[in-house]
Amino acid sequence: MTEGDGSDDGGPDADDELTYADAGVDIDASEAATAALIGAVGADTEAEGSGSEYAGLLDIGDRYLALATDGVGTKLLVAEALGDYSTVGIDCVAMNVNDLVAAGVRPVAFVDYLAVDEPDERFAEQVGEGLARGADLADIELVGGETAVMPEVVSGLDLAGTCAGLAAKDSVFDGRAEPGDALVGWRSSGIHSNGLTLAREAVTRGHEYADPCPFDGYETLGEALLEPTAVYTDLLDPMRAHGVRGAAHVTGGGWTNLERLGDRRYVVEDAFDPQPVFEFVRREGNVSDEEMHRTFNMGTGFVAAVEPDAAESLAAETDGRVIGRVEAGVDARNGEATVAIRGLEL
Repeated sequence: MTEGDGSDDGGPDADDELTYADAGVDIDASEAATAALIGAVGADTEAEGSGSEYAGLLDIGDRYLALATDGVGTKLLVAEALGDYSTVGIDCVAMNVNDLVAAGVRPVAFVDYLAVDEPDERFAEQVGEGLARGADLADIELVGGETAVMPEVVSGLDLAGTCAGLAAKDSVFDGRAEPGDALVGWRSSGIHSNGLTLAREAVTRGHEYADPCPFDGYETLGEALLEPTAVYTDLLDPMRAHGVRGAAHVTGGGWTNLERLGDRRYVVEDAFDPQPVFEFVRREGNVSDEEMHRTFNMGTGFVAAVEPDAAESLAAETDGRVIGRVEAGVDARNGEATVAIRGLEL
């Protein structure tokens, strides 16, 4: 399909600037709904051992039992369009285990939940193979799951999971960066499994998922969007050994995830270059640079805050990179954290 201006077919104008909210996901509204849910269930997030920014922690004596849950999201619609579900299981595992790693917890077991409108052995087998591959990459056990057939609730399928982990109480990350800390980052594999609503809307303004990919590495555009999420469990031991204070899994909210490390200013000077898929999404959707960085990982999928003396060693041992620093100053937004990256203030 060739790209048009949409003026003669009633479609969106290619010159219109696209935002995540325009595509259907309002982050502010989502955060408000989450806060309402937490308030309704009476979760005491200030209680000792109740949780981190990435996982719930249950005190079981000398250790914490940690739980994280997440799904694949609208990346499934790309898989459905291409009839290829072979990688979404990896995403499901990765999105959960990476959250536990960001809390300083070793993932140990995973259960999945597959909801479908009608059973289909073909895609169920592909999903299962992806889950097994993800578990192997993360070095965890698949201990069960559930498949639900709900034709009046689900259209197509939905895939989510829950991961359990264990950690000694003195090994979980404090989760708070200190002024003067260095930021070490690790490369993402691509878009991962967040922001796909915006990416899909941008790509399909003038293309189909099955169209040839205009950049190297993939046969089709859909294949580039389906690149599975990187798994970061191998970083846990080196981060502990180097005294990492806290880590951020760069998922929904993009680079603003660094703000989970506390009310500091995070200056990112040498982030990994974004993969070509990000520039394609930005151009096709006329998405602003700020919106891109507030939505996507933009090439860096995981970040840790550590004392400067340990940063270079940690980066060298793990194929990472020192990407920036933590400062005490904040802007005028009522003392909130800020992220400075590529000339942007997020």
